[in-house]
Amino acid sequence: MALLHSSFYRFTPMPDPTAFAERLRERGAALALGGVVLVADEGLSAAVAGEVEAVRAFEAELQTQPGLAGLHFKHNDCERRPFSRFKVSVKREIVAFGIPGVSGEDSATHVSPQRFRELLDDPATIVLDNRNSFEFKLGRFRGAIDPGVAHFRDFPAYVEAHRDEWQGKTVAMYCTGGIRCEKTAAWMQQRGLKVAQLDGGILNYLETFPDAAQDWQGECYVFDKRIAIDAAGRETGTTAEAVFTDPADAWRLARAKRLDPAAED
Repeated sequence: MALLHSSFYRFTPMPDPTAFAERLRERGAALALGGVVLVADEGLSAAVAGEVEAVRAFEAELQTQPGLAGLHFKHNDCERRPFSRFKVSVKREIVAFGIPGVSGEDSATHVSPQRFRELLDDPATIVLDNRNSFEFKLGRFRGAIDPGVAHFRDFPAYVEAHRDEWQGKTVAMYCTGGIRCEKTAAWMQQRGLKVAQLDGGILNYLETFPDAAQDWQGECYVFDKRIAIDAAGRETGTTAEAVFTDPADAWRLARAKRLDPAAED
């Protein structure tokens, strides 16, 4: 049985997030999908998986909704189901940045994977990982800087501490699927920095280049039962225990283990 993982997001006004979330729950159940979906006034963020035909049908139906035409879906083939259930939640934000008034809509800083590869080769580029340190330690783009943050909300303080030295340079920034970079890039532009965010994030880069391993070092943490994938998008077999070794990450380890089907029986 062919299984497909699809991740996507869109910053767009949602007039009635609660009603939209209920429709998504119904369709996800009808199509026997698994996944995690966040809906808020500011938009939609999701990772879903299931049989290929079911995922494609869900994607097609989503794009008929106002504001969701032309969604960018990042795909991985799966050997097993990454999710045990289909959960749709209504949140205040689809990504919590911690600074009020920052919108993720159209920051005009996106660059293609092809352009991002060129920036990796430019010694004047600041390659900045916009993820938590445990993700960076598992894998990263060559030449990338680890901001050393334990939570996404800590990222702005790191940027402020380095803003003066980065003036006049291109900050090539990336995250897993692109969504964390949306608000960060918009805010960094407001702070006078030149930002180039990788469109679609790491997942899009790995999907784009068959030779992504020449740029991506290690594994990419994914927030589902697979735990991590390699540069070819394949599940690696890395365990949550191998990722979360810091006692401060005990809550992350517990959350990851809850995704294990054995822990849910």
